[in-house]
Amino acid sequence: MAKKEKSGSSVYKVIEIVGTSKTSWADAAKNAIASASKSLRDLRVAEVSKLDVKIGKDNELVFRAKMQLSFKYHGE
Repeated sequence: MAKKEKSGSSVYKVIEIVGTSKTSWADAAKNAIASASKSLRDLRVAEVSKLDVKIGKDNELVFRAKMQLSFKYHGE
């Protein structure tokens, strides 16, 4: 028989992801969350830990947002 979760108690897992965009850091963060949400459920909090810009060919800029993303852990 499955155990009932106590009211108000939850467990969350935290992973690190990096989003990219040719437009802005905000779009880079949005892209990372949109991509993660395709395979993870119950996303909770995203904390940006680092912003940087990659300089490509012909000085093309790629904005990058490194983030800590938490989601609810459901177990098996």
